[in-house]
Amino acid sequence: MDHTPASPETRTGVSGGAIAWLKRLRPISALAPWLTRLVEAGTQGYPPETKRRLKILNMIAYLIVITTLVYAIQQTFLDYARYWPIIHINLAIIVVMLSVPFMHRFGPVAAALLILVTECAALLAFTSFLGRESGLHVQYIAFSAAAFVVYGLHRTWLIFSSIAVALVLHILAWFWFPSTAALIPTDQDVLDSMYIQAAITTFGIIAAAVYYAFRLAEIAKAETDALLRNILPDTVVERLKTKPAEPVADTFREASILFADITGFVPLARQLGAKDTVALLNTLVSRFDELAERHGVEKIKTIGDAYMVAAGVPEPVPHSAAHLARMALAMHATVAALRAETGHALDMRMGLATGPVMAGVIGRRKFSYDVWGDAVNLAARLETASLPGRIHICPVTQERLSDAFYTEPRGAMEIKGVGKQDTWFLVGPRSSTVTQKGRRPS
Repeated sequence: MDHTPASPETRTGVSGGAIAWLKRLRPISALAPWLTRLVEAGTQGYPPETKRRLKILNMIAYLIVITTLVYAIQQTFLDYARYWPIIHINLAIIVVMLSVPFMHRFGPVAAALLILVTECAALLAFTSFLGRESGLHVQYIAFSAAAFVVYGLHRTWLIFSSIAVALVLHILAWFWFPSTAALIPTDQDVLDSMYIQAAITTFGIIAAAVYYAFRLAEIAKAETDALLRNILPDTVVERLKTKPAEPVADTFREASILFADITGFVPLARQLGAKDTVALLNTLVSRFDELAERHGVEKIKTIGDAYMVAAGVPEPVPHSAAHLARMALAMHATVAALRAETGHALDMRMGLATGPVMAGVIGRRKFSYDVWGDAVNLAARLETASLPGRIHICPVTQERLSDAFYTEPRGAMEIKGVGKQDTWFLVGPRSSTVTQKGRRPS
């Protein structure tokens, strides 16, 4: 029966029979805190990775206590007068295993050494009493997998030393203790039963150790993959996984770039303080990230209170300017909503440009996916020259949007690095009768 404590969620919206069954489990559920304390005993103060390994050692020790106690009881009822040396060894093992949590105070490998030394000595003693036909020496084979779990992968000298010792003891037990040399004469059916138990234990330990290793590898892989996908676009992650040594560098004939910046952020940050400023920025950027996913555009990065987003990278898309125009209008609506919620004087100015760009992964340690080129520089200049609450666009963007969006001429202006050119403000989609800041379309 599964005695896992039922969570509050599982106790809601269930049938009367299920509720009655769960009530019967409440005494077992009450044991959960005590079981947690037992598993975590002695592990306080260690790093998370080490603590997880020490908790596994505790569980191994408790399992050894339970199984050894069962063996001792079986042997007591079977024939105490004959098996009393083995019974006493089992009781000694129980005492040693119960001390495992206290060994953690002496270092991260003290308990592992205690378990392995105790098991090596006990198996040799058991085999000397019962002979090799008992199969107890077969359990030495489990050390080849268990050593990696109990020591941790980086302690290779301890791992292979323990495996070598276990191998030597296994071979010695075979040659030293044939059935004719057994100290305790034992019936064949009892020996057969012991051999079966030893084989099951050995296979179980090896299977559990291999499962644990693969499980940790899968967890680490999933965590790495999730981290990469939070930093880089999905298609770029797949390219890096397929060809990790190949640089990611692409040229796009046309993409759209948007820079957005909070106006009056510095005095607002002074007023709010660090904690509230970070909380406000986190709320705003999180909502922008949701919008980017909804509109199918790619967030490139944030720099302080500035937000950079692109459409048409890392995969080309038709109508990249339209994608980003809808994103920009939604960002303004989000800022207005947050302004109403908080009462802070929040507003944004934006610059949107369309043109050729290059993109790729740069850096070796803290790498990032970045975009550069004429459209990037122009979008940054347009944002600087924009006005609070307005989306400043270039001629190419205005041409791409003219059929589906209302725009308002800004006039000719000198743009650093570009020269004098006409610019526009994006007002809103042509399907809307109400435009940004209450303006009617021209």
